[in-house]
Amino acid sequence: MTTLERTDGQGVPSVLPVRSRLSAAVRRGLWWGVLSLTGGVERRGRLPRGGCVVVANHSSHADTAALLAALDARHTPAIGAAADYWFGSPWRRRICRRLAAGFPVRRSGGGMDDLLSMADELRAGRAVVLFPEGTRGRNGELGSFHRGALVLAERAGVPVVPVGIGGTDRLLPKHGRLRSSLVRVAIGDPLPPTVTPEKARDAVVALHACTTAEPLRDSVTRRRVAAVVTSRWGLPLAFCWAAAEALSWPLMPELLLAVACAAVPRTALKMSLGALAGSLAGGLLAVQLTSVGVQLPAPLTTERMRAEVRHELALEGASAVRHQPWNGIPFKVYGAEAGRAGTGTAEWLAASATARGSRTLTVGLGFAGFGLLMRRHRRQYGGYLVLLGCGFAAGLSLIVHGWH
Repeated sequence: MTTLERTDGQGVPSVLPVRSRLSAAVRRGLWWGVLSLTGGVERRGRLPRGGCVVVANHSSHADTAALLAALDARHTPAIGAAADYWFGSPWRRRICRRLAAGFPVRRSGGGMDDLLSMADELRAGRAVVLFPEGTRGRNGELGSFHRGALVLAERAGVPVVPVGIGGTDRLLPKHGRLRSSLVRVAIGDPLPPTVTPEKARDAVVALHACTTAEPLRDSVTRRRVAAVVTSRWGLPLAFCWAAAEALSWPLMPELLLAVACAAVPRTALKMSLGALAGSLAGGLLAVQLTSVGVQLPAPLTTERMRAEVRHELALEGASAVRHQPWNGIPFKVYGAEAGRAGTGTAEWLAASATARGSRTLTVGLGFAGFGLLMRRHRRQYGGYLVLLGCGFAAGLSLIVHGWH
């Protein structure tokens, strides 16, 4: 990798190494992706050009991930980490250095020397991130600030940038479990290197209050859909929709999963399993009814679809249903033709469970992931439904037209 060539006249590099910036970009992408899947991350404000000391509130181990995801990679942020904890064993040291760009700060003597060793990095344009409280706080309250971060800024001649972090105490509480939560990072205006600990703390407190005061904007439609999906009617709805589609209903259960799982991602597994059970029950009923001569209505299907399914069943038996997730022919056509062909019940159940299970679970979990990624844009849920409906109608038209 190319390293810096220019200096500021004092033998101190003025451009950070390309390798460092590339590593910072990879870390930022990694943590941005992780936090997007756990509820999303928002940033307001930007760091000033050049080096700076970032001071932030600290209530969770997730604070480091939030800052690495939110701060620009061109500053190659370095995080001050407790030497006795994060550098106390080889595996913790490797995790801290590689995933969090951490550097050790001793808490039992020598910590100031550790901080001042970063002065040249600051003059080179790097951002050094410190949590001046010294430990994670409880109940969202900020403790008093130690002077170390401010002494470092004054020694390096760089500004102090206050940052407020909100949501990490819900995402990963102290001594708690990981759960979904939106994380907000608010970057304030730079403060002079001579700022006092009290004024730096006041700035962080104000920014932290901004991150927690504004509620997440939501869609009325999404809230209504969520109320139905999370009620006692959610699971029966998925079951009945899928069973009806396996018999005659023209709208596939994947459409319901796209609506429900994007609205409430945590219900994806429940809704997907409910839809799968409905598909299998409806498919079995279709096999039984058509085997005794019952003619089930089959809207939006074609004779060419039925001929293709009869051909596949003649060649492969019940395992022909494995083609259904990929060829666009509705599941109800396979069920009806399997009954007319005299396919065995157990054989049909095993084959359809594999084919429908893989598709239903993949679709449900896929839309749940989409819902998590788009959590910050919940207010656009109504527009998402319009696009989903148009896309589904267009896709269904193309499939039916293609099988004429």
